[in-house]
Amino acid sequence: MALYDYIGALRKGRKAYQAAVAKGEYPYLPVLDDILANTDIASEVNLGLIDVPLERIVGTKTKGRTEAFASNFMPLLGERTEFGAKWSRVYEYQIEEGIQDPIVAYEFMNRYYVLEGNKRVSVLKYVHAYSVTASVIRMIPRRSDDRNVRLYYEFLDFYQVSFNCDVWFSTEGSYDRLLAAMGKEKGVVWDQEDQKYFKAVYDLFSRVFETKRTGDMDFTASDAFLVYVEILGYDTVKRQTEGQIRKGLDGIWDEVLLRANGGRIALVEEPEKEDNSAVKLFDWLMPAANIEPEMLKIAFIYQKSKETSSWAYGHELGRMYLEQCFDGKLRTVAFENAGTEEEIASALNLAVAAGCNVIFTTSPQMAAQSVKMAVQRPDVRIYNCSVNMSYSSICTYYARMHETKFLMGALAAAMSESDKLGYIAGYSIYGTIANINAFALGAKMINPRSKVYLTWSRLKGADCQKELAAEGISYISGDDMITPVHASREYGLYHRLEDGSVENIAMALCDWGKFYEKIVRNICHGASDVKEQRGKQAVNYWWGMSADVLDVICSGSVPDSTSRLIRFLKSSIRSGEFAAFAGKLSAQNGVTIGSEDDDRGLGPEEIITMDWLLDNVTGRIPDVSEFPEELQPVIRAQSGKLEEKGMEGQKVEGTGISRS
Repeated sequence: MALYDYIGALRKGRKAYQAAVAKGEYPYLPVLDDILANTDIASEVNLGLIDVPLERIVGTKTKGRTEAFASNFMPLLGERTEFGAKWSRVYEYQIEEGIQDPIVAYEFMNRYYVLEGNKRVSVLKYVHAYSVTASVIRMIPRRSDDRNVRLYYEFLDFYQVSFNCDVWFSTEGSYDRLLAAMGKEKGVVWDQEDQKYFKAVYDLFSRVFETKRTGDMDFTASDAFLVYVEILGYDTVKRQTEGQIRKGLDGIWDEVLLRANGGRIALVEEPEKEDNSAVKLFDWLMPAANIEPEMLKIAFIYQKSKETSSWAYGHELGRMYLEQCFDGKLRTVAFENAGTEEEIASALNLAVAAGCNVIFTTSPQMAAQSVKMAVQRPDVRIYNCSVNMSYSSICTYYARMHETKFLMGALAAAMSESDKLGYIAGYSIYGTIANINAFALGAKMINPRSKVYLTWSRLKGADCQKELAAEGISYISGDDMITPVHASREYGLYHRLEDGSVENIAMALCDWGKFYEKIVRNICHGASDVKEQRGKQAVNYWWGMSADVLDVICSGSVPDSTSRLIRFLKSSIRSGEFAAFAGKLSAQNGVTIGSEDDDRGLGPEEIITMDWLLDNVTGRIPDVSEFPEELQPVIRAQSGKLEEKGMEGQKVEGTGISRS
């Protein structure tokens, strides 16, 4: 029996050996001594006896018998050799009593290399055991800018609080995200009960995940576990049985596939045309695919009330427009003050219970709960108002506000007698930096000497008006819209007169009503969106002036000649003949982006994820910690680097959808 199994292991070893040779790869076990020959080790730490996942054991410490094993730890020597006989005896011991003697191994970069016990590891891998007890010495490399070293030090920080060596992520920042999803503070050591609970649920999840993953998935069980916990919540996950985890993983598998595919985001930059011949043909061939407005009940969920929030008020006007636009054929309902995770979940549950089959969640902070509900109720279409969020189960939508900010900057420079202009930003999420820079570009086009003084209204202890007044600035770009309860004239582009009164110059308008109308018409006409893209890429409606959802409204105080200029620029942007971020752009740090003959300009992903300011902007991008704690989660959710989210900028002709 043992000899038969040795022959089976031998076949696996020789197959792995031949595959490695065919690829030009090293066919034997990697040797740690060779790896460390050119590595600067900062320290060694004796971890004592720990359970090591067998998948993390990848090689041997010294050359020794390395050529007796293929790279997958399966044997290469014949069954009649002494090695074959010893391997068979270890196998028999494992089958009859179970291997209990710990191996001795070295850990380097969260991979383990065996000093004593290679055959034990080989047998355990052959029988698909999960882990082995090992006496481990950790070899810690010196800190460097190497991405793998940075990722390893994030692992070390996580290990110091969890004492768990199983979790290994493929992207930076994931350990902090896992702690946040679990409700754990950074640097706080877990108690033994938390450690045991976590190891049990993670081990269970890993086993289930390994039965579902395909060989070509460059995605660790930890990566999938993070997606699972972020969507379902750790309190739920840690109480689940194996069957419940399997069912839950089946439910979010499209989200896992999307992350495994790089989290690609398809930007739909133009609405689908109602008179599109392909859509008409589709409607004629399959009329049942169309949905009548009477069949829709639409919920809108706001983070605050429409009386106290200009953002909620703008979307409420959009909801009211939607009802009027369809002559009362469709029904809508609004849920306010959904600010916490519990309140968001409650509002979503109430919406579904009320029979809503389309839900618009109007804040990026609502994305996670939106996905959770979409997984539970795939029959309900859920749209979240955010940009650059990589989810497969929901669509996201946002407006290209930088187009209007460019016009406002040009208008401000044309109206002001001073070179100094003011800009009041809220907080640093996706799109905000592009809005600031677009305003600065518009101003610079009219007045090359213009300087934009940037302030942030949501910083702790901020007093933007005082800061700008100290600089003698009177033309200011403020909030885009008024709040009904706290009505003020300090919105849009305004001029503060010497007596302290305010004269409104213009306002940037996002017509959320038209935005929602176009999305609903897409639904009614069977347009493709999230269902066809599940597991492939996220879908984000990112519409602008060309979709007629954005505009700039000038007051009567703007001279006719200046109004003509703004109308001309507006028309050029709407037709696609002019791009704000084209040509040579100079950043504060001296870096030049683009060139003078570049009429195409920056791509969508470069605009959305912009994290630098132009050289005619006086100010800085604050750290997340400088904002109030209640704002920090949404800022973290809606800010970051392009490579962490993944985007593709190439359009598929005729659809507006980006594909790889």
